[in-house]
Amino acid sequence: METKNWYAVYTKSRNEKKVNELMTRNGYTVYLPLIKTLRQWSDRKKMVELPLIPSYVFVHVSEREYYRILETPGAIGYVTFEGKAAPIPEKQIEALKLALDKNVDIEISADTIEPGVLVKIISGPMKGAEGEMIRATHKKNFLIRISHIGFSLKLEIDAKDVMKL
Repeated sequence: METKNWYAVYTKSRNEKKVNELMTRNGYTVYLPLIKTLRQWSDRKKMVELPLIPSYVFVHVSEREYYRILETPGAIGYVTFEGKAAPIPEKQIEALKLALDKNVDIEISADTIEPGVLVKIISGPMKGAEGEMIRATHKKNFLIRISHIGFSLKLEIDAKDVMKL
């Protein structure tokens, strides 16, 4: 029996449910943590399920399935640490599932990228640009310096649009 590990996969913005559905349909074990939240429009209020962690799905795959996952439309790549896909311990996935099942109040903080770390912008108009994380400006935004263009450009960008290099 092949050993399987959990990995986090980046998705295109707002493609988490589509990627989850396509991967599940292709026979992969996928976990997309969702939270229910009340959304209000000008004419109504509605409970909707949104991804707990924007632009992420979790996959449980073997070495043989590893690269095929990225053929899924909407999947961008694996979350990496020091250049390699970072396996996630089964216990952490189970703890996340349990917390959501028990309606534990969860707050996701994306400011784990430390100042000085090199980052790549993975979506939006600056997609593909690389820069240096300067600081988290508030809950969801980072200030990034892009200096590979002949001068330094500081821009504020949503945390979901950035990944560590």
